Amino acid sequence: MENHRFEQLIIGAGFAGICAGIQLKKAGFDNFIILERGSHLGGTWRDNNYPGAACDVESHLYSFSFEQNPNWSRVFGPQQEILNYIGHCAEKYGLNPYIQLNTSVEKLVFDEEQGVWQVLCNNGKTYFAQSVISCSGGLSQPALPDIRGRDDFKGTMFHSAKWNHSYDLKGKTVAVIGTGASAIQIVPAIVPVVKELQLFQRTPPWIMPKIDGDISAFRRNMYSALPFMRSFYRWRLYWFHELAAYGFTRHPALLKFASKISALFLKRNVKDEALRKKLEPSYTMGCKRVLLSNDYYPAVQRENLHLITEHIDEINNTGIKTKDGVQHNLDAIVFATGFYAAEGVVMFDVRGRNGVSLNEAWKDGAEAYLGTSVAGFPNLFMVVGPNTGLGHSSMILMIEAQVHYILEAIKLMKNENLKSVDVKTETQKAFNEDLQQKLSKTVWQSGGCVSWYQTKTGKNVTLWPDFTFTFMKKTKKFEAEKYELVR
Repeated sequence: MENHRFEQLIIGAGFAGICAGIQLKKAGFDNFIILERGSHLGGTWRDNNYPGAACDVESHLYSFSFEQNPNWSRVFGPQQEILNYIGHCAEKYGLNPYIQLNTSVEKLVFDEEQGVWQVLCNNGKTYFAQSVISCSGGLSQPALPDIRGRDDFKGTMFHSAKWNHSYDLKGKTVAVIGTGASAIQIVPAIVPVVKELQLFQRTPPWIMPKIDGDISAFRRNMYSALPFMRSFYRWRLYWFHELAAYGFTRHPALLKFASKISALFLKRNVKDEALRKKLEPSYTMGCKRVLLSNDYYPAVQRENLHLITEHIDEINNTGIKTKDGVQHNLDAIVFATGFYAAEGVVMFDVRGRNGVSLNEAWKDGAEAYLGTSVAGFPNLFMVVGPNTGLGHSSMILMIEAQVHYILEAIKLMKNENLKSVDVKTETQKAFNEDLQQKLSKTVWQSGGCVSWYQTKTGKNVTLWPDFTFTFMKKTKKFEAEKYELVR
């Protein structure tokens, strides 16, 4: 592709980037490009291909509203099926010619005089675009724990988001560090294969039963033949999840009922009192991510699994030593330790007006207006930006709302022949002051625990403290009066 000048440039070809591309095409824009650092589209669903990987939101809700799939095989879609769905969407809407793979963005620089962004990439090329839509995702930078001697280990070691499929776990002694959303899927999948699994737990999660299962051929055929039935099922799922938001964001006390269900679920599944004690959370439910699993507790009780709650002191040549002085010799270590979601929102250097760095602007925590626009960075739009994450429902809902808002801005720029749009500083400040005040009343801030939702200073920069329909309402119309418009 010789042309390096575009009207719009999209960074990332996961759910958000594909959605942005589809909606641009639908609106009649065709001078855009999607830059993807990977060798295949799919984003987090390409990277997180570990054993047992699946979604924890029902497939009929975790999909585009404009491209509902009647053929999901399970209530909660497995990783490969979700990846195939993203590929199907790109193919159906003719996006593949717009996607450039193996192209990693290294720097963005705004040319204020021209009103364009210079996009410098690892292939040595510089692209120019009036608008940049960053869809690089909040869960795209794997986090490795800062453990002494981590690089000394002589065995095999990898993060769950960079699974080493060439390494055969059969008959090996393997450590899994972490008991979060990835670990509770990985552990049941690999424990029947390995010789011994040593599971290092720092904080036990709240776990609820997963109402999962195969979707029958009859139901799939019905959803195909009668689209309104499929839409009704999606609508029902949507409102079920919105009810959960009331407990998370308005009255955390309501979560006590759910916590009793979770405690009963643990008691029924784990009869050994000593083991059950180790698996009991001591913090308010919802403060950290609530997990869904039917097979985690049975896996933890297998004879070849050892749950270790003693803190890790160091990683050495042969394995892991815990604070009690016990050495755990290992063949492999799997880090199921999540992502840099709060601290590392931007993966590349971004320079806005007057050369100001976005990292510098965000030194006290990431902030944006509607998680989409940042003051001082004109024509730069973010999908799944600061405080757009959800603790209760499907992120696809937020992605579609943000893409709609961005498209309204781009249409205005074209119709009014604008060089740039830049959200006003006072607009962004007032929005975030109100947002943080709402967050202070949620379980994520009042629950008394530290989570990946927060920065090291305790500021929550990841989650939306309200219902998804309130976000959709706020993003329905692009409010030109809240932006500085340059013609």
